[in-house]
Amino acid sequence: MKTLTPHQGYWLKKLGLHRGSPRLWFETNRLGSAGLLPGSRFDVVALEHGIKLVPNLHGQYGVSSKERNGRQLPVIDINSREVLAPLGEQQVVRVVVRLDGIFVLRVASEQAKAERIKRLQTKLATGEQLASASIAHGAGVLSNVAHAGFKDAGIELDMKVLCEIDAAYVEQSLNCNPVSANATPFCAPIQELVQDEWLMRQVPRVEVLEMGLPCSGASRAGKSKRGLSMMEDHPEVGHLIYAALALIQKLQPAAIVLENVEDYRVSASAQILRSQLRDMGYQVREHVLRARDFGSLENRVRWALVATTDGLPVVESVSPQGSEPGITLGALLDDVDADAPCWSSMEYLKSKEARDLAEGKGFAMQLVDANSTSVPTIRKAYNKGGSTDPYVRHPTDARLLRKLTPAEHARIKGVPETLISGMSATGAHEVLGQGVVCAPFRALFQELAECFKRLRDHGPVWIGECTCAHRLTGAIG
Repeated sequence: MKTLTPHQGYWLKKLGLHRGSPRLWFETNRLGSAGLLPGSRFDVVALEHGIKLVPNLHGQYGVSSKERNGRQLPVIDINSREVLAPLGEQQVVRVVVRLDGIFVLRVASEQAKAERIKRLQTKLATGEQLASASIAHGAGVLSNVAHAGFKDAGIELDMKVLCEIDAAYVEQSLNCNPVSANATPFCAPIQELVQDEWLMRQVPRVEVLEMGLPCSGASRAGKSKRGLSMMEDHPEVGHLIYAALALIQKLQPAAIVLENVEDYRVSASAQILRSQLRDMGYQVREHVLRARDFGSLENRVRWALVATTDGLPVVESVSPQGSEPGITLGALLDDVDADAPCWSSMEYLKSKEARDLAEGKGFAMQLVDANSTSVPTIRKAYNKGGSTDPYVRHPTDARLLRKLTPAEHARIKGVPETLISGMSATGAHEVLGQGVVCAPFRALFQELAECFKRLRDHGPVWIGECTCAHRLTGAIG
């Protein structure tokens, strides 16, 4: 078992500037824990991400002293661009005091940011597949779209990890979703996963993370049903942003895509996510994607947050990649016999519609047919047969209606039907109804992949500041 060297202190410190060169200045008794006392000497050893001050009786540098409040404080002054070169252009450094010396290193957020970019550049240069991960995976609709979008841009993804609480969804994805074939499944609540120290040590680093956190507390219907004043009041999913951020810290993705209902963007969780990703060295952009703009019959509206590591180009916009003009629902419907048992008068729904209209509630059935050029949003609980869900009219008998089949639902959303192969109608509609319409997100992931290619071809462009320096400038010295 590896023995850890005891730490005697840790703090952040600003680097100064003197005569055009960076300056590292210490004036503190904390140096004494490493044996650096007034009159002692030391050497500076260059490290990959910083320097180490090592006590040495015949060292190149000396420790001076300064009297303050009747006490002699050790003082170290290093004012050399060459000596401090391993720290790069850092404005703030972290200082770790150990018995064997003092480490002066890049702050963790800046070091992690540089590592993500270097790892991504290396894989892009060699043509290696990029590792991906999925949180709140479901049966992998978003994962499948992510792989397709990257493939459109000529980049292959290799999913390493998928996190999903529902064992049935995990089995469905592993058996029927080709992008999940080699993934390691983490089948447990993510808030439990991040408390498992053993498991967290197994989490690999990836280049792309996609996630669709549960929207039960963020959607208007979910809030109304439970009487929530804010999303975070939801007892089961309101707090999941903490666990998601803990997984992000372990996965260290170069880019992150989160999709959710549009109302999620005004939640406290979204603001926490924006701020923490900023402090982790990401550039955050947000997009509201309307499926109709991308040629879909179903106008499902989703919010997407795209976080790219500083150094990567950002996804400023998502444009349609071309769609089939003038498509009607008939092109997506199954060939259902006119006398099939799925046709029904649905008198109970028609009666409810009449009662609702009489009471001024404004709820009405939404009927479609082969000539329809739009389809109302198809929800997770579609198979229960709600009064405002879309139903297909019988081609010859105006009294009869039927539900959309899972295969039709998949085609409307652009989801490969293989992803729901073998599922019950209820399960298939749940997977599809809580998933995305593929076209907008395929375009988004293709644009993200193009950003990766610009990094490959032109190198990193650093547009962000050292967030640590900016946040703590008034508190550290």
